[in-house]
Amino acid sequence: MSDDDCRDDDELDLDTEVETTDELSDDGIEADPADGPPEISRKVRRRRRRTRPRSKTIAMKRLTREELRVGALMYPPVDIPRPTEREQCRGEMRPCPWVACKHHLYLDINPETGSIKINFPDLEPWELKHTCALDVAERGGITLEEVGEIMNLTRERIRQVEVRGLLKLKMGSPSPDELGAELLRAKEANEN
Repeated sequence: MSDDDCRDDDELDLDTEVETTDELSDDGIEADPADGPPEISRKVRRRRRRTRPRSKTIAMKRLTREELRVGALMYPPVDIPRPTEREQCRGEMRPCPWVACKHHLYLDINPETGSIKINFPDLEPWELKHTCALDVAERGGITLEEVGEIMNLTRERIRQVEVRGLLKLKMGSPSPDELGAELLRAKEANEN
């Protein structure tokens, strides 16, 4: 498949159907079905292809002890002091070399299971255009499509995460009725 075919597939919707005409022989007569199937079937369903490979997860519980031992030998702990505050990190070089940082976009580590999700399996950390989630957040408002490109997720998944985060914020903050009741109690306490 050529690059042009890939670009054409990306431009089509998921449910686009392409119909082909029956195969004709060189003399203009319709090809006999007994000769075998035509090169392209009657209907070909084309799908939108991902531009990047999907993220990969390494489950710690599925690794053998030997694999864990070899990994520990390959990557010993580093004693180089790393930034502990945002101000220190802001002045550091980019792309950020601290892949173990919880704000780095290359890896996600599940604190409950210890599984490691590699968000960009086809790239090395220093090849990423954006490496720090805090840098992206400081840029300000960007579209769901742009966030999806930065995080190697679909626009729909980014929308779902946004809705969940806003719901958590809403559930954690007091309602206007609760705020009003607290203000009234504070006012009464000051008057007494």
